Amino acid sequence: MNDSKNWNVSKWPFLLGDALLLATAGILIWKSAHPIAQWEIIVCIVCVVFGAVLGTLPFILDYRAILKVVEVNALGTVSEKIQNLEKLAAQITSATNQWDMVQGHAEKTSANAKKITDKMAAEVREFSEFMQKMNDSEKSALRLEIDKFRRAEADWLQVLVRILDHIFSLHSAAVRSGQPKIAEQLTHFQNACRAAARRVGLTLFVAELDELFIAERHQVVDGETKPFDGAVVGETVGAGYTFQGKLLRPALVRLREANPPATIPVEESAELSVESPD
Repeated sequence: MNDSKNWNVSKWPFLLGDALLLATAGILIWKSAHPIAQWEIIVCIVCVVFGAVLGTLPFILDYRAILKVVEVNALGTVSEKIQNLEKLAAQITSATNQWDMVQGHAEKTSANAKKITDKMAAEVREFSEFMQKMNDSEKSALRLEIDKFRRAEADWLQVLVRILDHIFSLHSAAVRSGQPKIAEQLTHFQNACRAAARRVGLTLFVAELDELFIAERHQVVDGETKPFDGAVVGETVGAGYTFQGKLLRPALVRLREANPPATIPVEESAELSVESPD
């Protein structure tokens, strides 16, 4: 910015001329004869007017010079701002170009990402289908294994039940034989076999003498004979079995009237005493 003092108008010539004109008017009035003549009045007025003009003229010129300085400075500031605006416009243009480039790269990246996503989705579907097939295959294999296991379980349960039935019949025969030593040995053997069977979940139970007949727990030896009312167990022909808490086979019994017998044979009392722990 230019200094405003360089534009100041020198005032002393104007002030000197103003002083001379005023002095001339004053001397003319002082030296003239009174009353003053008309031309002298006109001359004095002209001197005063020109003196006033000369007195105010430097200030007017100085004001105009200051206005020009202000205008020049304002034009410089506007020019600088315009240059700044041009720089800003160039920066905006550059940023716009960069943004277009970034947007183009972003679109390419988005397209590549979509391709990757589609490929991953296809691979996931293929993997899911493969896992479903494998799962179905494994389920089929497991069903076959379970069926085999259940058949094998039914087979060994049937074998084990038959063995225990034979042991029960052998023990019953020993008790009826009236030979205590043989009966005692077979009792221990039967108890050991029952304990081994209980380890795999197979439990044996025997109907008590004079126990009330229960259809869910007992079965008549002759299946076609319908149990009469008030029937009680007279004899246990075959033991009943439960496997893992579920009834496998009810006890096979013979029935008799509810009236108790007059006497109980020794063999039956011995059998009851032996099988009561179970």
